[in-house]
Amino acid sequence: MRNKKTILITGGAGFIGSALIRHIIKNTQHTVVNVDKLTYSGNLQSLESIEASKNYIFEQVDICDENELLRVYRKNQPDIVMHLAAESHVDRSIDGPGDFIQTNIVGTFTLLEQARTYWSGLDNDKKDSFRFHHVSTDEVYGDLEDTDGLFTEETSYAPSSPYSATKASSDHLVRSWQHTFSLPTLITNCSNNYGPYQFPEKLIPLIILNALEGKDIPIYGDGKQIRDWLYVEDHARALLHVALRGEIGETYNIGGHNEMQNIEVVETVCSILDELVPCKHNNITKYEELITYVIDRAGHDARYAIDATKIANELGWTPDETFTTGIKKTVHWYLDNNIWCDRVKSGTYQGERLGVIKS
Repeated sequence: MRNKKTILITGGAGFIGSALIRHIIKNTQHTVVNVDKLTYSGNLQSLESIEASKNYIFEQVDICDENELLRVYRKNQPDIVMHLAAESHVDRSIDGPGDFIQTNIVGTFTLLEQARTYWSGLDNDKKDSFRFHHVSTDEVYGDLEDTDGLFTEETSYAPSSPYSATKASSDHLVRSWQHTFSLPTLITNCSNNYGPYQFPEKLIPLIILNALEGKDIPIYGDGKQIRDWLYVEDHARALLHVALRGEIGETYNIGGHNEMQNIEVVETVCSILDELVPCKHNNITKYEELITYVIDRAGHDARYAIDATKIANELGWTPDETFTTGIKKTVHWYLDNNIWCDRVKSGTYQGERLGVIKS
C-alpha cells in the first residue's frame, strides 16, 4: 500500500468526523476529502484549524445523491472511504424516524453502490488496496441486562430504537456488499463519544451549557443508565488505525473502558464546573442543584459496555484518556470556546427536550 492515501470521509463536519479529519491533517500526510451535506449538526467551524491545508478538500454533497457521489469518487480517486455520515441522536429518531431511514439506510446503500461502481473500474493495484470503512455504534447490540457482560464483535444484534435499528441495517448492508460483491469493507462499533465540538443536544455538552446558563439539567428516569465513555480524539486515532491496518471483512469494537451511570457523569461535570466557575445563579450554590429528573426515554436501554480487546491485541490501539482526564479537557474546552457554542446554539436547537412520545 502506498504511504500517502486519499481518504474520503462522509460526515466530516460532524462531531466524530471533524475530530477524525483534524487528527489526519495534523498528524499525517494523507489527503482528506470531506463529504458532508451540512445538516443541523454539521459545522465547518469545527474544521477551521485545518481548512487551509493543501491536503484538505470539502465537497458539500448529500450521500443519497448517487450522481454527485460518483462524481466525487471519480474526481478525487480515494484509496479509502470512511463512512461516518449519519443521523445519530436517539431522541430525534423517536421524533422523526423517517430521516434516519433515509440517511442511515438509503444513504449507506447509495454510498456502497457508487463505491462499488468506482472500485470496479480501478486498475488492479489500486483496486487491491481500496477499502471501505463503515463507522457504527454499540447501540446495535441492544441492552446488556447483567452488570458484568460486555459487547464483543460476536454479540448478536438487538437494536432498541429507530436510530440503532437503522445503524444495524447499515451494518448488515456493508457486510452483504463484502460477502456478495467482494467490496473490501471493515466495520467499527464504538461506545458513547464525548469531547470538544459536540453538538449540545448530547448529554455532556448539554450539562455544561445548561449549567452555565442556570437552566435545568435533565436526567432521564433515575439516571442509573450505564454507558462506556470514549474520548473523541481517542476514537479518531482508533478509526485511522482500522482504516489503514484492519483486516478486510472484520469488525472491531472501540471502547473507552469508562463505564459510568449517567447521574455520575452529570455530578462529575457539575463538580468540575463548581471548581472552575463557581455558581452565581439565584439561590443556587452548586450546579448539581439544577439537576431535574424527567420522564425516561421510551425504550431506554439500561447498560452498554464494550470489550475492546480485539483492537488492542490485533492493531495495538488503546485509549489514552481516562474519563477523569478526558472530561476535564472537555469542560475546559467548552469554557474556552464560547463563540463556537454561541454560534451553534443560534440555530434551531435551543436545549429543549427531544424524543417525548405524545399521547
